[in-house]
Amino acid sequence: MTAPEVQLARVAQLLEVNRPEQALAEVDRLPAPLATSLLAFRLRAGALTVLDRWDDVVAVARQGLAEHGPDAELLGRLGLALRHRREHALAERALLDALAIEPENPWLLCQYADLCSAVGQTDKAERLLARAAAIAPDAPVVFASRFQLAYARGDDRAAERVAREFLGAWPDNPVALALHGVAAAQRGRVGTAHRAFGQAAAHDPTDADYADAAWETRVYAHPLLLPLRPLYRLGIFRTWMLAVGTIVLLNAAGLKVLGGLFAVAWMLFCVWSWIAPPLVRRMVLGRWRS
Repeated sequence: MTAPEVQLARVAQLLEVNRPEQALAEVDRLPAPLATSLLAFRLRAGALTVLDRWDDVVAVARQGLAEHGPDAELLGRLGLALRHRREHALAERALLDALAIEPENPWLLCQYADLCSAVGQTDKAERLLARAAAIAPDAPVVFASRFQLAYARGDDRAAERVAREFLGAWPDNPVALALHGVAAAQRGRVGTAHRAFGQAAAHDPTDADYADAAWETRVYAHPLLLPLRPLYRLGIFRTWMLAVGTIVLLNAAGLKVLGGLFAVAWMLFCVWSWIAPPLVRRMVLGRWRS
């Protein structure tokens, strides 16, 4: 293996072990001819994707495409970045161009499915995911996109089921752990969510989002917020409707005293829901820093 090939292999290895900053530093040190190679553009775009630097991904992908012509991976990176910038029409064009080159690429199919889920085209997303799953049924990207589709449809149960399947197939995958945490949080199981996010952060300490989610769920798993669990589970609107409906029914049944007591309890619950979370957050943050 030549010296340039060794350098490129090192960059790829750094990306595999999730060290995108080091990978970028390495690719910036490549000699001039190699730094503008197609592989260098792919590696640079991949590292920037991991860092969520979407504007830079767009710039690098477009530069690479201008210098080397159509390339499925760079078009896919461009589509992904444009989706995050909410430039959906341009993202679709890039992904369709990528799929024209590699129509059976599971990652590209999932990227297009995620775009369709984001804009409400869930039936189209489901068809795309069926194609991807037929090619690579246990690929992490397929599980993640299936979760996104269930989430886009508002189906918490399906999202939780996909998260469990993902975690069963990839128990040490930080994305699987994080999605398990998201599903648990959506179902009001903040303790489970906190543990899942904590494990995700342990497996990938470079991702600040996992650490932030672990901290946030640590707040909501605090015993002082235990009375608010129904609020997390049902949501604000449904909890309000349930409470108001109960008060109306008690009064209609002639149980005015009980209805009044429930109304007072509901008012205290509302007050606690306003003051307790910031109070607990301050307490937990103080311990976190100590």
